[in-house]
Amino acid sequence: MTATRYDRRMYAVMNDRRAAAAYATAPRRRLLVGAHIALTATGVGAWIATVFGPGYGELVLVVAVLLPWMVLTGMLNGSTRGLLELRGRMLDERQLIERDRVRALAHRLTLWLLVAVAGAVGVYGVVADAPLRAAVTPVLVGVLAVHWMMPLWVAGLRVQDDLGDDVGDAS
Repeated sequence: MTATRYDRRMYAVMNDRRAAAAYATAPRRRLLVGAHIALTATGVGAWIATVFGPGYGELVLVVAVLLPWMVLTGMLNGSTRGLLELRGRMLDERQLIERDRVRALAHRLTLWLLVAVAGAVGVYGVVADAPLRAAVTPVLVGVLAVHWMMPLWVAGLRVQDDLGDDVGDAS
């Protein structure tokens, strides 16, 4: 199948190197992933507190972290050159294999997170002798957010450093 105008535009956006200095090295990408995880946890936690809590004060925090979260999401997508956002027809064989590896690893990590959360909720129910109905939905929302973002975090940590544009240009 041929690439559509949308495919070509997304490919151009995901391969725009203007912000590459921010994610050019593994330590910078680890910092971006860590900051993205922190903003995701803050935003999702505040959203859960807003929806399931007594007031709407935390909504301000959701709005405050949304823009930096979107910028970091774009930077992580740029660092992976759109590995998870581009359609398969726009990726070469190496990228398709890497996308499958990232998804498989993210799936395994999320599985273990679910096991840990299920165990923690079960222990909480036994120790606190409390009904779990009130905690189940907020916990599920939090785990869903991690499940959604885990492939991006894994891809951001796995991507290799660019060799640079000037390699071989010694003339």
